[in-house]
Amino acid sequence: MLGNEQLAERERINEVLLELSNRMVKVRNRKDLLHVINSGLRKVINFTACVMTILDDAHQTYNAFLTDPDSKSRDYDAYNEAISTPYPVADGIYDVAASSDGPVLFDLRNFDVEHAPVWFKLHYAAGAREMMIKALPGEDTRRHSLILFSDETGTFDDCAVHIIERISSQLSTAASNITANEDILKRESEKSFLLNFSQNIAAVRTKADLEAAISEALQHLLSTRLAMIRIIEDDGKTLTPYLWDISLFANVMDLFDQLTNRTATVDEYFFAQVLESNEPIVIDIEAEERKGNSPAYITFWKRLGLKNVYASALRVGQQNVGTMFFLSDELNLNVLKGLCAQISIAISNIRGNEKILAYKQLLELENDQLKEQIRTIYNFSEIVGSGPEMQEVYHLMSLVADSSSTVLLLGETGTGKELIARAIHNASPRKSKLMIKVNCAALPANLIESELFGHERGAFTGAVERRIGKFELAHQSTLFLDEIGEMPLEAQVKLLRVLQEKELERIGGKTTIKVDVRIIAATNRNLEEEVRAGRFRSDLYYRLNVFPILLPPLRNRPDDIIPLANFFVDRYSKNSGRKVSGFTPKVIQELKAYSWPGNVRELEHLIERSVLLSNDVVIHEIHLPRQQPEDKAPPVLSTQTLSEVERAYIIEVLRQFQGKISGLDGAAEFLDIPATTLHSKIKKLKISKADYF
Repeated sequence: MLGNEQLAERERINEVLLELSNRMVKVRNRKDLLHVINSGLRKVINFTACVMTILDDAHQTYNAFLTDPDSKSRDYDAYNEAISTPYPVADGIYDVAASSDGPVLFDLRNFDVEHAPVWFKLHYAAGAREMMIKALPGEDTRRHSLILFSDETGTFDDCAVHIIERISSQLSTAASNITANEDILKRESEKSFLLNFSQNIAAVRTKADLEAAISEALQHLLSTRLAMIRIIEDDGKTLTPYLWDISLFANVMDLFDQLTNRTATVDEYFFAQVLESNEPIVIDIEAEERKGNSPAYITFWKRLGLKNVYASALRVGQQNVGTMFFLSDELNLNVLKGLCAQISIAISNIRGNEKILAYKQLLELENDQLKEQIRTIYNFSEIVGSGPEMQEVYHLMSLVADSSSTVLLLGETGTGKELIARAIHNASPRKSKLMIKVNCAALPANLIESELFGHERGAFTGAVERRIGKFELAHQSTLFLDEIGEMPLEAQVKLLRVLQEKELERIGGKTTIKVDVRIIAATNRNLEEEVRAGRFRSDLYYRLNVFPILLPPLRNRPDDIIPLANFFVDRYSKNSGRKVSGFTPKVIQELKAYSWPGNVRELEHLIERSVLLSNDVVIHEIHLPRQQPEDKAPPVLSTQTLSEVERAYIIEVLRQFQGKISGLDGAAEFLDIPATTLHSKIKKLKISKADYF
């Protein structure tokens, strides 16, 4: 009777195994295979949970391939970690099973649970006490394994072992087919995505568009994020940060700032390795630490909790464009290579577009400068003056023109400082490039820095595109800083640094830009007085005052007044189409007798107006401003106090200048005092607008 029962049981087991075999032939995915194991194998083996694992390509670690949906281990918080973590094959469990030809039984109570893998701990905590592992046979290696758990010992008897032996080949074939099918689908998905990424990248025109495209690609295809792209600057040596995901570094911002703010070069250890390799590389952090290479980067990566760092050169043809780093312990190198090739082309195109825009902006600015030059018709041949004062100026100009020394032009307003600056530039070795001019008095304080040094796109509200500063535009040329005495103190500090270091950074940028600029500065202020008053930095004054040239006022050049007047008559006669050729003797006497507080500029504007008003070939009348008549009578002591005299005089000057206090042709300029001083006097002397309007 017992023999019949055994035969019946064997027949039942054979039927179940035949059904299992037939069903496993038809499975196409992991879910179907898991259902076959759970619903079919449980008919002949009383297990409480099952797991199937898979080796990685390097055969160094294994991961979960199938996990039982009914396992009580799913109730634990560490479950997701347990099924996603790669485990080393040499853990005393997997390696034992892999070295055995048959299934291996383990009594979980005999293990050091505290030091066991996470998956082992969870199943033990869920009640499992016995485990059977079978490394499934394969064509070249035992890539898959089956693990069964039981809450009681003795469950996995000889019959259970025999059953697992019998179905192991079919299980291995089914698992291998599923893996191969998944690999094919994955490769097709990767190819499809790379094609879409290629189309997206072709439409990229800005750095922001590129950043969005890369972020989407990395998240979708590699489940990772970009750590850092550095690009090689035009010098072929410097590596500058270009794109990065700042959210990755929230806990290590101190080291991140330290590493990104320093100047990196292509010769540094890790960067050289990346750029020399034709394939993406994997940096083993522990191995590099043992070698003692680049400790700052090793510390940075370790604080991020990484074991490996992936990196690839960005290359267009044979030309290195930069480097790309990823913070991840595992990536698909083939996909990474495809992404980097397309990213390299996109970055090259973006930088090319940026250079084109920069050149376009440069041409537009140069065009504006040339138009201004044409309007003012300033050139070296048009300096008029032959008196001893101007001969001294010519001598100083000839001494300094050939050098790159800084020149400081001093003198009252209207004495022709810009004309002298252009003449020095045109006589210098830099004359082939356009002289760049900045009027420091005409710029709002908050825009001076942007005007001088430029800014990056998005550096501040309203910075919708990159702007090239005047210093960059004046590279290998001359920068004329007019009205330098009006520059705010905070801008003076940054100007001094550029003059000393001969390098700058655009606002919002991190790239250091070397500049070779010859400075010519001009002011109508007494800078020594400004330094004493705390309105001008002494160190900047000494930096600018290398070669001062003092331009004489027109009242000290009486012999030059008529030649200058004739020069302006000829200019504005041609411009207006009139045939005015000179002055009457009376007008000549008036021109010589006038004190010319506005100097050459005042004379020019007066002649222009007189030419337009003249109806004859000579100017019969010239409308000079009223001057206080000289009192030939003996001086009479005033009964007014000094404050009253000063108050009356300031009111009279304000009336003459129609209430204009500061700036060109203002009352402060006429009184030869700073505008701030005049404001103080007006307040102190209780002068109101009603007094002079």
